[in-house]
Amino acid sequence: MGTRMKVEGFKYHGTNKVYYAYYKDGKWDEGKLDSSLHFEISAMAVALHYGQSVFEGLKAYRAKDGRTLLFRPDANAKRLQNSCERLLMPKVPVEMFLDAVHKVVEANKDLVPSYESKGTLYIRPFVIGTETVMGVRSSNEFLFCIVATPVGNYFKDGFKPIDLTTTPYDRAAPNGLGHVKSGANYAASLYPKHLAKQQGFDDCLYLDPKTHTKVDETGATNIIAIKDNMFITPQSKSILPSITNNSLQTIAEKMLGMEVIRRAIDVTELSTFDEVGACGTAAVITPISKIHDNGVNYEFKSYEKLHKLYDLIQSIQFGDIKEDFGWVIEV
Repeated sequence: MGTRMKVEGFKYHGTNKVYYAYYKDGKWDEGKLDSSLHFEISAMAVALHYGQSVFEGLKAYRAKDGRTLLFRPDANAKRLQNSCERLLMPKVPVEMFLDAVHKVVEANKDLVPSYESKGTLYIRPFVIGTETVMGVRSSNEFLFCIVATPVGNYFKDGFKPIDLTTTPYDRAAPNGLGHVKSGANYAASLYPKHLAKQQGFDDCLYLDPKTHTKVDETGATNIIAIKDNMFITPQSKSILPSITNNSLQTIAEKMLGMEVIRRAIDVTELSTFDEVGACGTAAVITPISKIHDNGVNYEFKSYEKLHKLYDLIQSIQFGDIKEDFGWVIEV
């Protein structure tokens, strides 16, 4: 059961229906599904000129018995609300968000890849300012949209090690937008990632924007590290609060008996870690084999505990094992 389409890589593979809801005169309309991926927008829309744009990312999974499952969509709804608040946008009510996600998944159920493929239906909700505006101010009109499409692995080889290099560029300012899922953060990451790839790396690792001495995250993933029986992840105001990372912390503590530590991590401390990985909705967990920083290479050859964490979260997401956290919802 599931789409027979060959789904390779993390890219757009088509969709059946898209959800659109509009905010005007202080309220959201009821929203509707449409077969078109395209919509009209003013050439002077606030989102296009001043970046008033936030988004989310979550997945639908095909269980072995054919059920379609969602993983913690309520957490995505709440994070979207936080992002909207920071960019002076109307919050999408949690109930509206969850209802819209269910409608989109139902309309695209036949596109959810088969259980055997381990592909997923990637769900992209976003909110943008659509009002025609000349001066710099918040829009008073907005679009809430959800697109879903089948995807493969974010990194081309799945659970295989990648190499990173630190960058002198910043993804976000110390008291800026790093903690919200704003389109501006991802625009800022494009050029540094391009430079990293030119140097033969898979991506770049951002250091804290204030001192450039502490580990923050990559452009699209949080960083996690293993040392003995400790699960360590950076704590910083410029890091996006990853739902995947939060879930892994719970799994590490409750299912593997690990000590979870959230604190600042000096880049030189990388030499003391047994394993280091990148995690996020798209990437799940990707082990890191090398991090290059100013002529120094930090290398990691073990991925044993990262693989255990990967297997556990994937088993939960695909419905192979029952969890007691209330994370998995059937559509």
